[in-house]
Amino acid sequence: MGVLQSKGSNFVSRVPFCHLHFHTCYSLLDSAVKVKDAMKTAKDLGMEYLAMTDHGVLYGAVDFYKAAYAAGIKPIIGCEVYVARHGMDERSSQRNNMHLVLLAETQEGYQNLVKLVSIAHLEGVYYKPRIDKALLRKYSKGLIGLSACLRGEVNEACKDGDLAKATELAKEYADILGENNFFLELQDHGIAEEKTARENMLKVAEATGLPLVATNDVHYVRQEHAEAHDALICLQRGDLVADPNRHRYEGDQFYMKSGEEMAALFPDQPEAIANTIEIARRCNVEFFFPEKAEDLHFPDFPLPDGFRRDKDYLVHLGKQGLGKLYGIEDLDHPKDEREQSIKQRFDYEVGVIEKTNYINYFLVVADFIQHARRQGIPVGPGRGSGAGSLLAYSLEITTVDPLEYSLIFERFLNPDRVSPPDFDIDFCPTKRQEVSQYVREKYGEECVAQIITFGTLGAKTLMRDLGRVLEIELSYCDKLAKLIPDTPGTTLQKALAESPDFKRETEENEKARRIMKFARLLEGLPRHAGMHAAGVVIGEKPLIEIIPLTREPKEKLIVVQFEKGPTEEIGLLKMDFLGLKNLTIIYEACALIKRNHGIELDPEKLPFDDAKTYELLARGDTVGVFQLESAGMRDTLRQVGPDCIQDIIA
Repeated sequence: MGVLQSKGSNFVSRVPFCHLHFHTCYSLLDSAVKVKDAMKTAKDLGMEYLAMTDHGVLYGAVDFYKAAYAAGIKPIIGCEVYVARHGMDERSSQRNNMHLVLLAETQEGYQNLVKLVSIAHLEGVYYKPRIDKALLRKYSKGLIGLSACLRGEVNEACKDGDLAKATELAKEYADILGENNFFLELQDHGIAEEKTARENMLKVAEATGLPLVATNDVHYVRQEHAEAHDALICLQRGDLVADPNRHRYEGDQFYMKSGEEMAALFPDQPEAIANTIEIARRCNVEFFFPEKAEDLHFPDFPLPDGFRRDKDYLVHLGKQGLGKLYGIEDLDHPKDEREQSIKQRFDYEVGVIEKTNYINYFLVVADFIQHARRQGIPVGPGRGSGAGSLLAYSLEITTVDPLEYSLIFERFLNPDRVSPPDFDIDFCPTKRQEVSQYVREKYGEECVAQIITFGTLGAKTLMRDLGRVLEIELSYCDKLAKLIPDTPGTTLQKALAESPDFKRETEENEKARRIMKFARLLEGLPRHAGMHAAGVVIGEKPLIEIIPLTREPKEKLIVVQFEKGPTEEIGLLKMDFLGLKNLTIIYEACALIKRNHGIELDPEKLPFDDAKTYELLARGDTVGVFQLESAGMRDTLRQVGPDCIQDIIA
């Protein structure tokens, strides 16, 4: 894919303006802004630039970047970070976590932003992931800072009327970030405290000579979305919409205003409007999406003594394996047609793997699988397209003979349609983390991470959650949710089309209409971050130099902040360490048979010609049998009546 190019925009705003303080839905349960909706609105408003400044995270950076270019808008990557007022070691009060907007001006600035956000998550969490001023000074190059909202340190002092403190803080941030890199934010959402802050901010600007910038603290796209956003805040905090004492965003002004609307708010500070464009033009960050394997962030496998090239070591291991598996004494000098055929297949696969630059991938995967086997950790025989590789079989990545079962290598790695190889590797789930730990120790804790996932607000969930914050009785909300089809991934739109009862209820019942009023906008928003059950990435250098990181709170594992797709798009190769309980069951069953009957069975050498097993399969008695236990598969087994392994794998 390479570097994306903007399609350009056909719109010209009468008042050029760029939103530089902008929260997407990746400010979890705090913003109702869906990225695609934001881009459409920005384009409709004639805006050429748009920033992303989510609270303390960079979760959506790649999605935002790609969506912006697709819409003909220049993306500005930023973050509203939390700054520990008295240093990251302070743990006295959540109120000491102040806000600061940071925008990446250059590639180095983006790398520094990634480091700041990552360190905040890995070392600075106290209620929120925090940095401090010492850390900011260390990684300030290439960054532009804005003083943020009323929770910003300068803005708070202005709100409190402490001009001396505000001036001192403004000078401090300006000194940290460098000349012309710190701007004083003016905001007007119709909040009384903001008026005081603005008046004093103008005095600070006059006293310090620091530039002003006008922003709107965007948390929803359109003004009419304010109520739905209010309900979202209640979902986040467990509040009721009707509670007069709860936390709320005052008014309905936190939306994507046009340049004209923003200029009207600050008629006496036109430079604050103009500075949004100056800043936007200064920010030039590009993401690189590798198209070739040699550009991926993948480690070099450490070669043993006697080997200088990774290919030589791979071929050496492969020939060793083929010798054991097929009884071949010297693959370079095949003694019959069978050995010649094996050599041709082996040489072909090695050639494709070398051409596509995945030699290291095979070495890395083979190494941790062999480690698992040495440690007695149950490993699956291989499934998916990877079982079609003779080289994988020779390296014991798989234990399925692709020649015996006529499996095709090109389904796994095709030289004419190169996509990253992906072995589906099954481990005993109770031992899987031991394999992950081996990888972390071998390549460095800082170079290995899990992959993040996001749970979303689904159709059924919203019926109950919105009902709760709207104080609609749970029994009715359950009834409404049950009218939505159980098919995974069913959206509200699909439910309305497929369930006449649900459609009728939402049209005729006032309670349902109240829920649906908000559900349509909130559906699909990410609600919480989790950790991919299997996905692991390994980098050739510390991942903090490549991708933003966070930490999974329970197991304390390092996790990349991008989901699987964006992680792979920027050049990190995902590997799946799958946990399969059926493996554990099989190995435990073999152990019980040995203990109770004195019969020793090797799970990897079970016979494929046992008649009673096929009788059981033909009856569909396969509950608990991996991939054969669903109702559909059991029906198919009864219809086919398999009596050999080929009938099952066909």
